[in-house]
Amino acid sequence: MSDMNEWNRQVIEEFRANDGEVGGMFAGRNLLLLHHTGARSGVERVNPLVYQELGDSVVVFGSKGGAATNPDWFHNLVAHPTASIELKSENRRVIARVASGEERKRIWEAQKAADPGFAEYEAKAKGRQIPVVVLDPA
Repeated sequence: MSDMNEWNRQVIEEFRANDGEVGGMFAGRNLLLLHHTGARSGVERVNPLVYQELGDSVVVFGSKGGAATNPDWFHNLVAHPTASIELKSENRRVIARVASGEERKRIWEAQKAADPGFAEYEAKAKGRQIPVVVLDPA
C-alpha cells in the first residue's frame, strides 16, 4: 500500500507542477486529480485518474488495472458523492453518480475505443463490471 501511496504522491506532484501534464503511463492521456472523502475514515483522499469528457461533466473508470475488486475511491464516492477535481490548474466541485444501462455501455465502449488499455483491464477483471462514474458539476 505504501508503494501505491508513494507512486500516487509523485504523479500528483508532477501533475500540479505541469498544469495537469504528466509522463510515464499517463503521458498524452486526460488526467485529473479526484479529491474524495473516505467512506469510513472521513479523511480526504486524492487519486490521479484518467478521464473522459462528457459535456459539462467528466467520467472516470474504476478499472484498478483489471484487479478483481473495485478501487477504494469508488466505494468512497458511493458513500460520499460530493467531491472535487483538479483539471489542469482548475478546481471544480462535482457530484458523483454511477452510470448504468445504455449510458454506461455508450461511455465504456467509447473509452475502450479511445484507450485500448481499458479493454485489457476489462479482460483481466474476469467478469467484474468496471464502474463508470460520471462527475457532474455541483
